[in-house]
Amino acid sequence: MEQMNAGQITLAILIRLWPVWASLVATFVLSIAFKRRLGLYGKLFDSTVGMIGYALVMFWVFTAIFAPMIGDHDVLSQVGAMKNLVPGSPLPDGSGHYLLGGDHLGRDVFSRMIAGSRVVISIAPLATLFAFMVGITLGLPAGYFGGRLDAGLSFIANLVLAFPVILLFYLLVTPEIALTGLPQYIAAVLFVLPILFLLLLVNSRYYVKPTVRNIAATLIIAIGGWAYLSLINEAGSKIDFLAPSLDLIHVPANILIVFVSVIFVNAPTVFRIVRGITLDIRSRDYVSAAQTRGERPWYIMLWEILPNARGPLIVDFCLRIGYTTILLGTLGFFGLGLSPESPDWGSTINAGRKLLTIAPHPAFVPALALMSLVLGLNLLADGLREESLKD
Repeated sequence: MEQMNAGQITLAILIRLWPVWASLVATFVLSIAFKRRLGLYGKLFDSTVGMIGYALVMFWVFTAIFAPMIGDHDVLSQVGAMKNLVPGSPLPDGSGHYLLGGDHLGRDVFSRMIAGSRVVISIAPLATLFAFMVGITLGLPAGYFGGRLDAGLSFIANLVLAFPVILLFYLLVTPEIALTGLPQYIAAVLFVLPILFLLLLVNSRYYVKPTVRNIAATLIIAIGGWAYLSLINEAGSKIDFLAPSLDLIHVPANILIVFVSVIFVNAPTVFRIVRGITLDIRSRDYVSAAQTRGERPWYIMLWEILPNARGPLIVDFCLRIGYTTILLGTLGFFGLGLSPESPDWGSTINAGRKLLTIAPHPAFVPALALMSLVLGLNLLADGLREESLKD
């Protein structure tokens, strides 16, 4: 087989990505057709900046979903003859090409970039969502009630924020700290708060309908409780009490540590944002009207204040996913948290930087992927901010 030129490489990549293009077209066609019925999401398609950002983000989301179909080589498979070879190089056995070249171990750069998107897309949004649920659960009562509760929670948040982020990450993911079980203990505390948030949400909404409330609360406690126990339980670790037949959610210890670290670092910032918005909104007329009607405090917080704070929170959520993506890349770059053979973009950039003068492509490709995702999230946040201000 012959060496591929730039045009052939581009065409081959475009063909490999056909499920992504098809999904993007379907998403945009349906979204634009029904945008007037889709609230703030539909208004996003009135913003050119927002649409560009959304397209970039959804490109990587669909890439992560269809990664097994797109990647044409095993991400751990090493071919000695392909070490640091340029993009479009043919395999020695004639079975195909490395579309974006080989890395220092002879692994396919293209397939590792595609697989790396799964690591980012599976951790960053979910960890950010958990951080928001923690921050909202603590920030709403702090801003609404004030007093000693506000002072105590604000002190804890400021204490966490006083540490440099990278140093805090480094401490949480180092093997010595991991062996003490501290990340698992932090997870045991943090993962309770999303369940508490859902229970408060259901109870405040259906307080006058006890049958519906009790059924919903039972399901949350049963399913959420099992998921909680299964997440924090790890065989052979400091927290190991769940029977193997019940421990069905297996999260590798290194992934759990990174997940907890992201939540622990982001939650205090979200807390401060929610607290500040609550302090501003709690004096509005519609909040006073709800208090006059005799509504319970958590109903007012979750169904009067929180919906009216959704604009800034949605924008911050998108931006924070971008920050989390960068932090995950930074962790991978320093070889912390994720396993060394992981195809995540940070680890791949770190491995490729050592040979930049000889073969720049192993580091350049994941760096470009990381940059494009963060750029898309920032543009998406700008578009959402622009449209939310029009409400």
